[in-house]
Amino acid sequence: MSKSLDFRRARPWEVALTLLALAAPIALPFTAGGDGGFIRKAVAQEMQQADTSRLVTIGGALTEIVYALGEEKRLVARDSTSMYPEEAMKLPDVGYMRALSPEGVIAVNPTAILAVEGSGPADALAVLKSAGIPFETVPEGYDRAAILKKIDAVGTFLGVQEKAKALEEKVGAELDAAIADAAKRPESERKRVLFILSVQNGRIMAAGGHTAADGIIGLAGAINATDGAFEGYKPLTDEAVINAKPDVIMVMRRPGADSSDEEILAHPAISVTPAGQNKAILRMNSLHLLGFGPRTASAISGLNKELYGKSGNVSQ
Repeated sequence: MSKSLDFRRARPWEVALTLLALAAPIALPFTAGGDGGFIRKAVAQEMQQADTSRLVTIGGALTEIVYALGEEKRLVARDSTSMYPEEAMKLPDVGYMRALSPEGVIAVNPTAILAVEGSGPADALAVLKSAGIPFETVPEGYDRAAILKKIDAVGTFLGVQEKAKALEEKVGAELDAAIADAAKRPESERKRVLFILSVQNGRIMAAGGHTAADGIIGLAGAINATDGAFEGYKPLTDEAVINAKPDVIMVMRRPGADSSDEEILAHPAISVTPAGQNKAILRMNSLHLLGFGPRTASAISGLNKELYGKSGNVSQ
C-alpha cells in the first residue's frame, strides 16, 4: 500500500507534482474537445459577468429597459433623463447624461454603470472607467434595429439574455405593427414637419438627419422638412426656414423658459410657412418621443395620430 504524502516533510518538487496530479481531473474538461468546450465557455462567461447588483443607468431608454426586464431592484441611481416609469424618479439623480459629474456617480457606490452612447463629457467618462467600475456603453440609434440592439445589450450585461430575447420579440412585434400602419399613408399625403429644438435670439435650432427627431418623424409617416440638408441640430437662416415649407412645427413639452406657441408662430420666417399660416404646432413629450426605447411603438402611433387624425389635420 502506498503511503500518503506528508506535505510537512515533502520536497518542493514532490508537492508540485502532487498538486498537478490532483488538478488534472478538474483541468481536463477545459483542455479536451467535445463537451469540454461548452464547459470552458460557460465558466469563462461566468468569470466575465460583471457584478450588476448596484447598477447606475445613464439614458432614459436604458432605465426603461431595465424596468421592462423586471430587473429594477439592481438600480441604485439614474440620470435626469430617466423619468419613466414613475418609480424611477424615486432613485437618486446623478445629473444630466451629457454633463455628468464622476463624483456624483461614484458617491452612490455602484458596482456597474450602463451608459447610452453620447453620454459625457469625455473626461467624466474617463474618470469613471478608470475607477475600476464595470462600464458598458450601449450604442445609440434611431430605428427598429437600434431599439432591439439596446435591449440585447442591456440583457447581456445583466446576464438575463432569455428575458431580453422575450422583450425583443414583444417590442419588435409592436414596432412592426406601428411602422406598417404609418407606412400606409401615400407619399403625396405626408406632411412636412420641422422639429425645433430651441429658438434663441430669433435663430431657430432645427433637427437634421441622423437625429432622434428625424428618425421618429420618418417612422410616423411624415417627412423631415429639412430634407437631409445637414446632420444633427443646427441653426437655420430665415430663408432656410421658409424654403423648408413645413406643414407642422414640432417642439418638445419641457419645463422651463421655452418659447410659447404664440412666440414661435409669430417668428417672421415661420409665420409665412404653411405651418405658421395654419397655426399647426405640436408639443410632445421628449422622453417618450425621442427616447427610442421599449415604448417607441406607441410614440410612432401617437405622433401619426397627432399629425393626421381622422380629418387629416393636426390635432389641437
